[in-house]
Amino acid sequence: MSPFSPLFMNEIRSLGLKDVGFDVPLAPISRWKIGGDADIVVCPHSTTEVAQVVQLCKAHDVALFVMGDGSNMLIDSKGFRGVVMKIGAPMSKIEISGTRVTCGAGIWVPYMAKCLANAGLTGLEHVVGIPGTLGGLVLMNGGSQRKGVGSHVRRVTCVLPDSSIRDYTQEELGYSYRHSALQGAGVVITEVELVLANGDVSQIRRDQIDIMASRRKKFPKNLPNCGSTFLSNPAMYETVGPPGKAIEDAGLKGVALGGAQISPLHANFIVNRGNATSDDVLALIAYTRQTVFERTGYKMDCEARFLTETGEERPAHEFTDADRFDASLLDALISRVND
Repeated sequence: MSPFSPLFMNEIRSLGLKDVGFDVPLAPISRWKIGGDADIVVCPHSTTEVAQVVQLCKAHDVALFVMGDGSNMLIDSKGFRGVVMKIGAPMSKIEISGTRVTCGAGIWVPYMAKCLANAGLTGLEHVVGIPGTLGGLVLMNGGSQRKGVGSHVRRVTCVLPDSSIRDYTQEELGYSYRHSALQGAGVVITEVELVLANGDVSQIRRDQIDIMASRRKKFPKNLPNCGSTFLSNPAMYETVGPPGKAIEDAGLKGVALGGAQISPLHANFIVNRGNATSDDVLALIAYTRQTVFERTGYKMDCEARFLTETGEERPAHEFTDADRFDASLLDALISRVND
């Protein structure tokens, strides 16, 4: 039986959306391959469709979660009671005019990087190996090599929580390391304008090939994962090193808990060995944070975020305290690490 009112169901059908599904498994569209069913999944084709869905969910008090590729998202194994709006391929256009590039927020980042290289535009070579969509990258000022996309963003078009549409300038976005002013604002990014510089096509391609080769050596590819689990803390980085080194130095590389495992290839990646649940991952995050804290005095925060069945969505470590795992349960889970 649908958890929504007949009026809501009639209205969402009346929007004439091209891509809408009911009782959709989320694990197949999650990078971690973890997650139960969502009541409704919508893949909008335009900013207008995004605004219509936002307005309808607000009017009926229906939980709405917006995702791109899900590359930094852990989804509750219980699923999601509401509407998931996936910004993907239908919103992935790219238009290049000189050094200005306009992209839909759903464009696949490695594909965008290839297009920029072909056009001889330099500045974003570092994003070539990042699995995800542009909207998520822009929201969190993502990148690699300690660089961020934000320095090349000039305009971001968003749908606001009240369903109005607004453009933000770079100055308004307040970019800092892995942060923007849009985080936590409840907006949906639909389009991004970038400004880059002219460069040599051959050199850009060589740089991208080198970056990809380096990532293949360091990062796990064969098992589902969300990328880096923990954020780099500048103070910790100076004295202890990056999260991966701190976890490895604590002897946790390769440690498994249920179906989740700290990757033997890179310790800041938690991989799904095939049957991991969201609680497996959260418990392993809790165990890793506590172990590293006891050794270094630093409690690592998560880059990965957790979406609950009821629509709470915050950094994953915020769900690892006693409100989710009581001491006896956590002790029992941790004990399996040493079996």
